[in-house]
Amino acid sequence: MQTSRIISQGKRCIDIEKKALAKTSDSIDERFAKVVETLHESLEQGSKLIFSGIGKNAHVCEKLAGTFNSIGAPSCFIDPVRALHGDLGLCCEGDILLGFSNSGETEELLRFISMVKRFDLTTIAVTSKKSSNLAKTCDLLLPYEVEMEACPLKMAPTASTTASMAIGDAVAMVLLEYKAFQKEDFAKYHPGGLLGQALTPGVEKIMRKGDQFATATDTTICKACIEIMSHPNSGSIALVDESGKLSGVLTDGDIRRLLIQETNFLNEPVSKFMTKSPIVISSKSLAVEALKVFEKHRIDDLIVVNDEDEPIGIIDGQDLTKLRVI
Repeated sequence: MQTSRIISQGKRCIDIEKKALAKTSDSIDERFAKVVETLHESLEQGSKLIFSGIGKNAHVCEKLAGTFNSIGAPSCFIDPVRALHGDLGLCCEGDILLGFSNSGETEELLRFISMVKRFDLTTIAVTSKKSSNLAKTCDLLLPYEVEMEACPLKMAPTASTTASMAIGDAVAMVLLEYKAFQKEDFAKYHPGGLLGQALTPGVEKIMRKGDQFATATDTTICKACIEIMSHPNSGSIALVDESGKLSGVLTDGDIRRLLIQETNFLNEPVSKFMTKSPIVISSKSLAVEALKVFEKHRIDDLIVVNDEDEPIGIIDGQDLTKLRVI
């Protein structure tokens, strides 16, 4: 085959699948919204999602089950044939079954769906054929649009599997937003991913300590505190009482304000101006918990304390940025 024809055929395949995606996007309507709302209500009640399909659709279902699991929506894949020989035990009242079939006439899937009706499951047909038996049998319809497959023989599923997976992904992403799913939630279900690796370490692994951590007693004069802060180039200084416990914090913002408002500020003890009972985090906490504190309180620095309430380090907001978690 000539190189030019190979390139042309490759582009043809992509163009056909691209067209299926465009038409599927254009077809999204109230039926899509109803599916998302139904899934959300069911998941809120503790139910799970069951994906089922035959052949290539089985692979689509397995992928989508993984996607939904990753956003905290408990999901599983059931092979329709195996389901009829014992796997029906996975089906529980209140669960939702999403059946995938491009033709909507897959015999094994239709038999499976007729059987799960007795478990009081909500069934959703994911198909391109809106008048198929699958669409008529199920409670809800999640349609996608496919005019033709990219296969030259018109046989191998290509555009149909692409479109069905895309509509499934769309439901998952809208559901994610519906659930107000956050980065820390995602990390909880992805401890091995880059985000999970960034958020699951203990704060002791990401905090600044030793020479990079500015600290002084609360009897130190403010001028000396500023000098101490300048060595690690810190935006704040942790202050301790005579027993070594954290008693307050002084930040760059405090210093700028006090230089304007207090004429003798530099020669006064820092205890007079420090913020008492500052926001802190335990050394036993995870990076994800530090992220929550930063986002809730809109602070720049977070002091880390041990079990004795002694400051042992500080987390700069920029440290989390370097870890690519904010």
